[in-house]
Amino acid sequence: MRLTPFAACLTGLTLTAAPVIAAPYDFVPAPQTDLNRIYRIDRITGEVSSCQYGLQEGTIGVTLCFPAGEGAGSQIPGEYGLVASRHEKEGGVFRVNFRTGDMSICYVFDEKVVCTPQTSPSTGPVSAPAATPTVRPGTGASPQRP
Repeated sequence: MRLTPFAACLTGLTLTAAPVIAAPYDFVPAPQTDLNRIYRIDRITGEVSSCQYGLQEGTIGVTLCFPAGEGAGSQIPGEYGLVASRHEKEGGVFRVNFRTGDMSICYVFDEKVVCTPQTSPSTGPVSAPAATPTVRPGTGASPQRP
């Protein structure tokens, strides 16, 4: 099949004018200074997962990854991101929805990433599900088992 010069030019322009699509994920390290963990979020669905470096005898190490668990899976479509606090002993991060202002806290628990329910600062605190560990108020520490 032979293309006319106009068709060949049009085909070339179509291929070079393809839109550039932004990456669907953002990455943020945990603020804890002695933890080599990084969190990943799907910017559209809000799903959060995490990976970190781990030692394994006889190797240079392994990448340990933690999939989305309770509350960390897909949310209503939005414009999500992760924000790390400046608290050097905090292993979790905030998941924020830039469109609604809703936030939740995500952290690794029992080898999965879990997140508290999404809430808006204007609506006040939301009760955590019974399976979610409690946080001791005022400690700034990651959630502890009761």
